Amino acid sequence: MGEHGRQPLTRRQLLATTGMAIVAGCIDDEETAPVSDDYDHPVAGADPDWEPASGSPLAADVQAETLVENLEIPWDIAFTPNGNLFLTERTGTVLRFDSGDLTEITRPADAIDAGAVEPGNDDRPWWVEGGEGGTLGIATHPEFPDERYVYVYYTADGDDPQNRVVRYDVESSEPGTTEEVIVDDIPANLDPGVHNGGRIAFGPDDNLWLCTGDAHEPERARDLDSLAGKVLRVAPDGRPLESNPDLDGDPRIFTFGHRNPQGIGWLPDGVPVVSEHGPNTRDELQVLRPGEDYGWDDARGGPADEEWGSYTDHPEVVPPVVSTEMTWAPTGLTFYTGDGVPDWHNRFIVAGLISQSLFVVTLASPGVELPPTAANGAQRYDAEWLDDAYTATAHRVLRDELGRVRCVTQGPDGRLYAITSNRDGRASDPFPRERDDVLVRLTAERDQ
Repeated sequence: MGEHGRQPLTRRQLLATTGMAIVAGCIDDEETAPVSDDYDHPVAGADPDWEPASGSPLAADVQAETLVENLEIPWDIAFTPNGNLFLTERTGTVLRFDSGDLTEITRPADAIDAGAVEPGNDDRPWWVEGGEGGTLGIATHPEFPDERYVYVYYTADGDDPQNRVVRYDVESSEPGTTEEVIVDDIPANLDPGVHNGGRIAFGPDDNLWLCTGDAHEPERARDLDSLAGKVLRVAPDGRPLESNPDLDGDPRIFTFGHRNPQGIGWLPDGVPVVSEHGPNTRDELQVLRPGEDYGWDDARGGPADEEWGSYTDHPEVVPPVVSTEMTWAPTGLTFYTGDGVPDWHNRFIVAGLISQSLFVVTLASPGVELPPTAANGAQRYDAEWLDDAYTATAHRVLRDELGRVRCVTQGPDGRLYAITSNRDGRASDPFPRERDDVLVRLTAERDQ
């Protein structure tokens, strides 16, 4: 994979310091009534007639253009409709990348301390300060710039640690002073610092979706009064939605029984899909259905799984569409509709951490032609115990070319953008490099 284009930007040369005073604003009790909305599943007005790709996604020569280097464990990236790119660093920074300039917007004042190994450091401790917590997901309001909000999911310090989502008016002269709490009291884990979830995104319904981990306490995942181990769905101001399923629990819950969901995206017909970390392989892609139980930790494998419970023994839970036999450590994912890499069109692109790869995943209804597997080193997922509404094929690409990929997303220009997580102490040779971590743009020329 070649790297080309303009000279990469060095973070140290570009960051500008802004004021960081915080005035946290919770939504008043009288404003917590559910918001009326017309959400349907799938989303009304979406494309019900989309067709999955059938050719091999390996026909493209993918190139990565480095846009920014020397980031400190970037965790998430989000575009505004007018092309601004916002990103987070797990060490506590919210950044804006616009027209070649990178500037610091703010830092959540009570975020936990999170560390990073130095670029090019051969010491790989596996663990750095903060564990898997810190400043994590980011999302932009779908009506930006009319609604000037950027949303951030982070791990807050304190006697009762929690994850929370706040939003900032990023066009303010001092964005940090505009902080408003949207969702709080999401259980966090600081010791050993795992399963904090963290992905947030606005869906095609223009509401905010949140992926939360079980905070290393599996029983929380199916506790309907806890926000841990869930996919949540709220209005842009954080209030619950009337169309959420009635589960006789917290009204913000859309699905439950999750271990540590790390990414969320939508098929063209509006159906949501999440990526989730599994125990000792068994990573999953799950197609979400309102109000359903996704089984953690009663079920995590197929009939032959002797270590974890089988989905076949738990018909009350929804099995995944993909359950891996190797560890992907899947994180951010996006359903790709752009033309920067035409051979990846109409497929999910899934970032992988320990696998140090991207995965191109094609979903289709049973009986629909899927890409070839035998000659391309791909994996077909069509076992009888998996989600019977879909079959899937996954192709592994860019193996060890970028290192640990934390997030991949489609920009308004139709190209793919990705960030690495090579300074979190867990990378394998030859990472981290002297220029890590990086923001890259992916494009391709089709092989002739």
